[in-house]
Amino acid sequence: MPQRIWCESREGLQALSVWTEQVPDRGEDAEPFVAHHLACSRGLLAVFDGSGGAGAAPLWQAPDGTQRTSAWVGARVARLATDCWFRDVATRDAEVTPETLRDYLEYFLAAAPQRHSKIGGTMRRQLPTTLAAVHYTVLSTDYGQRLELHSLWAGDSRAYVLRPDTGLHVLTRDHTRESDALELLRSDPPMTNLICADREFVIDSHRLECPLPCVVLAASDGFFGYVHTPADFELLLLRTLHEAGSVGEWADRIRREVLGCTADDASLALVAFGYRDFESLRTRFADRLRHLHDRYVRTRPHGLDRFSPAPEAGTASAAEDGAGLPARVREWQDTTWRAYRAGYETHLPPVPEERA
Repeated sequence: MPQRIWCESREGLQALSVWTEQVPDRGEDAEPFVAHHLACSRGLLAVFDGSGGAGAAPLWQAPDGTQRTSAWVGARVARLATDCWFRDVATRDAEVTPETLRDYLEYFLAAAPQRHSKIGGTMRRQLPTTLAAVHYTVLSTDYGQRLELHSLWAGDSRAYVLRPDTGLHVLTRDHTRESDALELLRSDPPMTNLICADREFVIDSHRLECPLPCVVLAASDGFFGYVHTPADFELLLLRTLHEAGSVGEWADRIRREVLGCTADDASLALVAFGYRDFESLRTRFADRLRHLHDRYVRTRPHGLDRFSPAPEAGTASAAEDGAGLPARVREWQDTTWRAYRAGYETHLPPVPEERA
């Protein structure tokens, strides 16, 4: 199965990306984008997930005869547009806005190959893809260094900030009619907005400042859409961090972990700020991992997965245990989500009608 990892490590900054595809040479996630401009202490990380349902039709044929779908092309065109936008706009003193990013996306999509069909439909799109990105600036203040984050997105890929004291916080709101993260694991609602060449779309945005140290990441739904509960994605990140000895090994362990649980292409881009080295990063999250293990692993229903604790002596037999597993899993999901949700949604952007 094709898969790639990339990593970079220097004092104060650790970065990695992970990319996998389910079907060799047919993956519709573009490779993640990670860039850090040293001169102006700005950077960008982003993921792009081609929407195979809306863009499944063949669009382009490679020189070797391999056919590419509209979604495959759309994700890669969006990546190229975002790369150029970052180099032309986001690394300069010009204000970073979702409108300028949308302009770049529209320009590149209009120049890309398209195949118009007589077969229409409300779900069909030309070059459809999601995007989740975080543009960041490292700021020096009287109170120490802080990170200015500007999340930009369309569709259901997500951006997050991860802190050792408070855990994982989502920075984007899925463009779906359902916004509850647990309900989104139980259902698959259609997207109400995504990047494409033949319909109007918006790039949503949200700004936030947070103190260092912290970790910022973006991921497609191949990472967070196939877990049992929203807390499991944070557990995946911190468990693999704890087991790794370097940022490269962390990326490889994340790759192996996601391959064992996802049924989709998966892409992730991550940057850690303010940690002296990888060992400092790993050590700072040790207490948070222990907290998650006590609250969300030890309480797992027996038989759910390989992380479930063994049944205690004198409890129901394995057969009886399995018979009621779905009901116990649902109860456990509801209970753990109630405990996890407030922290996870601390920086969740408001729904559009609630914005000023």
